[in-house]
Amino acid sequence: MASASVAGGEVIAPKLMTDATRLLWGSDIKHDVFRRWTQGFVFSSDEPSALLQHQGGPCAVIVPVQAFLLKNLLFRNTPSDKWRHVSEKQQRMLLCRALEDILHALVHSDSFLLVSHHPDTYNGGDDGNDVDLGDDSGGGTSSPKKQCSSHEQFHLGLRCHRCNSRDELSNKLQSLLEMYVGQYGILLLLYSIILTKGVDHIKNEVEDPNEALIDGIHGHGSQSLINLLITGRAVSNVWDNDKYISGLKLQGVNGQAQVGFLTLLEHMRYCEVGWYLKNPCYPIWVLGSETHLTVLFSQEQNLVMSETPEAAARRLFNTYDTEGSGFIAGDMLGDLMASLNLVSDEEYVKIMREKMDPEELGIITLNGFMDEFFPSEAQSEAVQSFTVFHYNGLPSSGPGHKVMYVEGTAVIMEMPELQIITDSSSIKMCLLTKWPTIELKWKDNFIPSLN
Repeated sequence: MASASVAGGEVIAPKLMTDATRLLWGSDIKHDVFRRWTQGFVFSSDEPSALLQHQGGPCAVIVPVQAFLLKNLLFRNTPSDKWRHVSEKQQRMLLCRALEDILHALVHSDSFLLVSHHPDTYNGGDDGNDVDLGDDSGGGTSSPKKQCSSHEQFHLGLRCHRCNSRDELSNKLQSLLEMYVGQYGILLLLYSIILTKGVDHIKNEVEDPNEALIDGIHGHGSQSLINLLITGRAVSNVWDNDKYISGLKLQGVNGQAQVGFLTLLEHMRYCEVGWYLKNPCYPIWVLGSETHLTVLFSQEQNLVMSETPEAAARRLFNTYDTEGSGFIAGDMLGDLMASLNLVSDEEYVKIMREKMDPEELGIITLNGFMDEFFPSEAQSEAVQSFTVFHYNGLPSSGPGHKVMYVEGTAVIMEMPELQIITDSSSIKMCLLTKWPTIELKWKDNFIPSLN
């Protein structure tokens, strides 16, 4: 029988453990990559609500957790002028709530699996029950005593704990928290996520089910892993909803998340982030560079909003514009109008098509469509100023080589006829993808690094 104590837990069936490990790492776990991911959730001594990152790689987990931690710190009854003063007790509470938020988003039920690590079970001496979660166990028991590499030892020591309600999850997380701030905390969360959501469910969401969530060569987390922690779904793309290209279904983000995502790669035109990730429920955004993740956040709740009819129209237009060309085929107009609950009888659609395509090119442009049906849409954002903060978990990238929030002032300007960009910093280029006229001034003139 599995022990009911914190030191107990249930043995994970060998086949399930193999499938989960292969999904996370691929067919071969490299020692140096594994070593970089072996760290816990540790707070900075210079900024008590900021998590530390020791080496490159695990930002794909640490940074989303930091984003949810900030959500609970800033928007859950914390006095606005005291939010940077966090006690050790508050640290533990905030970390637990952040992990709960991430796990809650994975499933529609209240059934969760938390993973713990017990080094005293390396040699198969534990008599806990196997957990197969519906999978064939594949036969076999733990191997007898043998020489193990560090990642083999780690996986032999994993046990899981079933939680059948959110209260159970919260209580169990609190009892296991010492493990999550310890050496393997990040990996324990990852395996908890995989077992809670299910290997097959994750494989159904990623674009390539044979691609590991952690890159086996460079050790970076994939976009699927980042999306899994931010949105609860392991989709590989950052656009809104699903797209069909040459008959192939490509899954995107299907709704507003609690925290958002912006990336420098959009400025470089490698991808396009959709409305949902640019407009989260809280003014907190994970920022992506080519190789690292950081967080931008503000206490200004008015920076986020519900989707307006105009924004919905643009988003739906883009689902038909699969190439991102700024226009759709004229014969798609009726379906687009119907999806927006506009009058879409055949005769009216024909009149609108002729009006928006007078040269009979067979296309409807985005600008023409918006001007026709949403002429009141504001062409520029009102001038506004707000305070922002930036988080980078790598000490080498922070002011004075310390992990501390960098404070700045952002101003959203009216759209000029000719925009001259004088600040070409990576963070400015990244933020321009959401606020095309943003200007930034950082405290002490320290420009935060995205790397």
